[in-house]
Amino acid sequence: MKILTSGNGDLIQPPDLDAFREWNRTQKSKALVDKVMTEKEAVERFLKDGDYIGIELYGTVRAPMSLVREIIRQGYRELRCAGQGVYESDLLAAANTIRELDWTYIGFEVYGLSASARRAVEGGYVKKVVEWSNAALSWRFKAAAMGVPFLPTRVMLGTDTLKYSAAKVAECPFTGMKVALLPALILDVGFIHVHRVDRFGNAQIDGISGFAGEMARASKRLIISAEEIVDEEITRQRPDRTIIPYYLVDAVVEAPFGAHPGEMSYCYERDEPHIKDYVKMSKDVEQASGYLDKWIYQLENHQQYLDLVGANTLEQLKLGEK
Repeated sequence: MKILTSGNGDLIQPPDLDAFREWNRTQKSKALVDKVMTEKEAVERFLKDGDYIGIELYGTVRAPMSLVREIIRQGYRELRCAGQGVYESDLLAAANTIRELDWTYIGFEVYGLSASARRAVEGGYVKKVVEWSNAALSWRFKAAAMGVPFLPTRVMLGTDTLKYSAAKVAECPFTGMKVALLPALILDVGFIHVHRVDRFGNAQIDGISGFAGEMARASKRLIISAEEIVDEEITRQRPDRTIIPYYLVDAVVEAPFGAHPGEMSYCYERDEPHIKDYVKMSKDVEQASGYLDKWIYQLENHQQYLDLVGANTLEQLKLGEK
């Protein structure tokens, strides 16, 4: 295959597919064992500084916020990350948690770009930023899930995004057309929030499934949080909803309103006033620090966070009849 050009970005997480296969053979138990634990236990057990992490989904939809807050609470400072989110990525940047970043977009859509991410990059805390499109990162997960070192696509061709990525442009050996080669992306730890999961880790998602299936299969270790933990008979009734099977999962965490202040399809809408307040506060470093203190550092766990949000607020966010 003839390489025509290469992006000038560094490959932050070079893929080693054989090592990943060996990990899955020897380190991932296939036994049906109870994996239920708290956010604190899961993060302490499966995440270490220097790891490359991924968080699913885009925007404020179904993001594993209780797990993100626990990552920040435990004081990690040298993580590497696939940065393709909104609120969760901004919080990680505000807390100076990330050192290297494969970047798509971090911002608040109609409310503007991320002040926290800008400070972290311009201030030098984030040492390395490599650009990708949202589709490119998702397909990099897919390549890892497929066990191949790269996928040929047409995404990013002709753009400066490709120029600042670590992708390569090649001549297709069958057609002669230009294709972008996207390297597989293997996560040390993946974090995904779902609607329901059983104690073994069979995880189900209602509505848009995003790239949960690909990320789960691209993760060496996988932590699942869920709105509820259900009996395995419930997951067996609708096996088509099980996007993530138990043998991919290392930890199961019960986290009602686990995506707050974001939204959860069919469960609750996002807390617009909360997000607006954070966006305003994040523009000032001292106010951003005050937000982190109030909503993360001074709290011990997710339940205390929900107590601070307030039962009335949470009730108003629920979808369905009021």
